[in-house]
Amino acid sequence: MAGKVVSRCKTVRQLYDYFLVLDFEATCIQNAKILPYQEIIEFPVAKLNSSNLEVESIFHKYVRPTENNNKGLSTFCTELTGIIQEMVDEAEPLPEVLNSFDRWLETEGLRDKSFIFVTCGDWDLQIQLRNEALNKNITLPPHFSSWINVKKSICELTGVFPKGMKDILNSMEIELQGRHHSGIDDVKNIVEITRWLLKKGHVLRNDKNSSRGFGSSV
Repeated sequence: MAGKVVSRCKTVRQLYDYFLVLDFEATCIQNAKILPYQEIIEFPVAKLNSSNLEVESIFHKYVRPTENNNKGLSTFCTELTGIIQEMVDEAEPLPEVLNSFDRWLETEGLRDKSFIFVTCGDWDLQIQLRNEALNKNITLPPHFSSWINVKKSICELTGVFPKGMKDILNSMEIELQGRHHSGIDDVKNIVEITRWLLKKGHVLRNDKNSSRGFGSSV
C-alpha cells in the first residue's frame, strides 16, 4: 500500500453499536487444494465497542475437523498457524462451536444491539464458512451473511487497495502483534486496523454484495 494518509484524529457516530472482528484459520496443505474441502480449526471473535473503541469481550475456540481429522493436521498447517493436533483433538466440532458462539452473543447482550462482523478480506465469511456449512448441512444464522472487509474500507479512505495485513499495518505504522496466521493474533491486529479507521473518522459500511446483519443493524 503506497503512501500514508495525513493524520486526522476524530471519531464519528458509526452505523453499528459493535464490530465483531473475526479471523478463521482452516486446515491446509502446502501448494495444493485440500480435499474434499477446508475445515475451520480456529474461531476467534473480538467484540469492539464502536463508541469507545474498547474490546469488551473475546470469543475464542479451536474447532475439531471431522472430514480429514484421521489424517491429522499437516506440518505446513501447524507451522503456519501454530495450531497443533492436540488443540483440535480436544475441541468441539463446528456445529457445537457455532452453538457456543450463539450463546456468547446472548450473554454479551448483542441481541439487543446492532453489530456486524469485520474481516481482513472476504474469504472467512464469503467462502470458508459458507462452503463448510453447505458441505455439513449446517444452517447459518442471518448475521453471518453480512460483514465489513477492512481492505475495502481502507480503499474507500485512501484510494489504494491494500495487499495484505502486514502491508496494512506497515502503512499505518502499527506493530504486528503475535504471529501472522494465528487466528487470535490476527484478530488483535484487525482490531488495531479498525481502530485506526475509526479514529480517522471513517464510517464503516456493510459490503454492498452481502445482506444485512442480525439484530437492529442498518
